Amino acid sequence: MIVALLNQKGGVGKTTLALHLAGAWASRGQRVTLIDADPQGSALDWSQQRSREGLPRLFGVVGLARDTLHREAPELARDADMVVIDGPPRVAGLMRSALLAADLVLIPVQPSPLDGWASAEMLALLSEARIYRPELVARFVLNRCGARTVLARETAETLADHDPPVLVSTVGQRVAFAMSAQSGRLVGELDEGGPAAREIIALSAEIAGLAGSRSTP
Repeated sequence: MIVALLNQKGGVGKTTLALHLAGAWASRGQRVTLIDADPQGSALDWSQQRSREGLPRLFGVVGLARDTLHREAPELARDADMVVIDGPPRVAGLMRSALLAADLVLIPVQPSPLDGWASAEMLALLSEARIYRPELVARFVLNRCGARTVLARETAETLADHDPPVLVSTVGQRVAFAMSAQSGRLVGELDEGGPAAREIIALSAEIAGLAGSRSTP
């Protein structure tokens, strides 16, 4: 299963979600590879920080920020249960390649008015990819939600009947995620029972359920 986190808008939390989903699945005993397809290499930086801290490797991180991704990712998937692609912002050729590589596309968005959370360009690229990959599944993910905000609820309600639809699980705007990025740790390692860790567990389980439904005849 290849899961790509994509959004041409930067700053929506693609890398944070990619790392934590990879960690959640690896903690359940799955073989996971994360592909850092962002030229900024933030996931690779996190992995290197983890190594400097002497922490055990949870999953492999491979830098692959090139538009041959759709040919190379399936090869990596042969030796993994889950491949997670941390996608690039605003690199159309690389974005198209990631879309063609993926079985499931997750589009992280922040609660905001309609014109803020999804560009027509991103959805156009998704529609284009579905010409070649009609089975491609996509979902919005509400990320960086403020606690008990009306805006988050309204955004979820707006997306409920949208294509792509929105996942039920949401992820909050939490200090723990910033701390994890700096320390090379995951939020579950910083506070196993904390709200951030619980949100990631719920999100990863919902996505795994989508993966299971795809494999069911």
